[in-house]
Amino acid sequence: MNTHEKVVAILYLISGFLTLLASVIIFMALGAAGGIAVLQGEAEAAGILGIVMLGICGFLSILALPEIIGGWALLAGKSWGRVLVLVLGFINLLNLPFGTLLGIYTLWALLRDEEAVTPQPMAA
Repeated sequence: MNTHEKVVAILYLISGFLTLLASVIIFMALGAAGGIAVLQGEAEAAGILGIVMLGICGFLSILALPEIIGGWALLAGKSWGRVLVLVLGFINLLNLPFGTLLGIYTLWALLRDEEAVTPQPMAA
């Protein structure tokens, strides 16, 4: 495993954990808003907020878990981790702006030909 593959793996771990952190923050914020709505006597609004909260947080969690698993697998040297991260790299191209950068770097790092970039020793 070369340096760029390790960097890609770590970036996917960081991206996945940041997405999970965003999910937790949204969960807490919408939960607090739902609690305020209940205190104001708006039980229907609290129910709608709860549904929205579960939808958003569930969606973000579903997006984060493959990144965490793929980053870990690539870092551990699993062959399927490379395939998973490549698929995530293609998907991330649609996620502007940071996902696009991560996707481009992923594709560059994992699809480049090692023989072409490694300098060969000169024969004497």
